[in-house]
Amino acid sequence: MSFFKKLKESIASKTEAVTNVFKEGLSKTRTAFVERVEELITRRKKIDEEFYEELEEILIGADVGVTTVMKLIDDLRAEVKKRKIENAAELQPILSEKLIELLKGDDHAELRMAPEGQITVILFVGVNGVGKTTTIGKLAHRFKSEGKNVLLAAGDTFRAGAIEQLEVWGQRVGVDVIKQSSGADPAAVMFDAVQAAKQRKVDVLLCDTAGRLQNKTNLMEELNKIFRVIQRELPDAPHEVLLVLDATTGQNALSQAKLFGEKSGVTGLVLTKLDGTAKGGIVVAIRNELNLPVKLVGLGEKMGDLQTFDSEQFVHALFAGLISREAGEQQTTDPS
Repeated sequence: MSFFKKLKESIASKTEAVTNVFKEGLSKTRTAFVERVEELITRRKKIDEEFYEELEEILIGADVGVTTVMKLIDDLRAEVKKRKIENAAELQPILSEKLIELLKGDDHAELRMAPEGQITVILFVGVNGVGKTTTIGKLAHRFKSEGKNVLLAAGDTFRAGAIEQLEVWGQRVGVDVIKQSSGADPAAVMFDAVQAAKQRKVDVLLCDTAGRLQNKTNLMEELNKIFRVIQRELPDAPHEVLLVLDATTGQNALSQAKLFGEKSGVTGLVLTKLDGTAKGGIVVAIRNELNLPVKLVGLGEKMGDLQTFDSEQFVHALFAGLISREAGEQQTTDPS
């Protein structure tokens, strides 16, 4: 077997593995959303006003968000008119196409990294309980498995148990954690972490931050202070400010994204617990309404279930059953 053939097969098997992670992680959403779309298409052969109304309800039910749904329905109407489509069965590929367009935007999902030989700093923000620490642990595992030297900073000094939780992840992954005592100044922890990263020639520094403060200090002021401390030591950092959101909270996650996105310099989003919700449409709503790229998605409990977000994988995983069935039907009707 030639090198190129082996390489092609290796890429194909990796792609398939990623697709399967997306398929499994989105099974609840697929059942609630795609099966209802499929049922609607089967029941209503004709595309009329009632068809659009029902489709609208299904999309809103999957937490795609009212604003996004209105845009999507308008786009579908225009395409149906342009392509002179009358049969509802022909609408599914157009719906997939439109969802990919909405999710794609102009941004790349890849994390922005510092040039070779420099320290990449990634800051994690978000309210308590969304899965910030777990995300940091899983990302540390990913970077370490890529051969990178990783360090963690326990900047959430206010939440009871937050430092210990990060330490547990550090031990599991085999990565050191820079910390101070509970209640310490988070900016001071970040200063120590950056100094340690420089001394130890670290490739990636992952920083946890508080989701809520017990004192009167404004959370955004605290985050700005952390920014200043990091930038004084590493002018190009942080390279990413990732807002972690719990997908199971649906529209509440969208509200949090608006609050943090406007004030804390967020560069990308992480959506956790997508495997635990039937409302995975929130990914579409957040991407479309905030114009912030979804960088990572949590699709399960395992270490490898934190995946780089891919709009095509996401939509194909959602419509997996429908697409494979259509392909099968086309083969049986194709005389060749």
